Amino acid sequence: MIFHVILEQAEDGWVVAECPALPGCVSQGKDENEALENIKEAITAWLWAEDQKALSALPQKQSQQPVMVVV
Repeated sequence: MIFHVILEQAEDGWVVAECPALPGCVSQGKDENEALENIKEAITAWLWAEDQKALSALPQKQSQQPVMVVV
């Protein structure tokens, strides 16, 4: 998947990375490269958390098992 990220220089010198498509998905780094690596981890964690919320909201049917799909 492709996500657009906004990088912004903070007053303290750190670079803040935000993924506008995922509300609240923000990270930072000492430089652009570190900020980008950190936002990749944050995006993965954000998506995993949303998946877990959706999974726990599914009705429990014994005849159906959720199947994991990697994209």
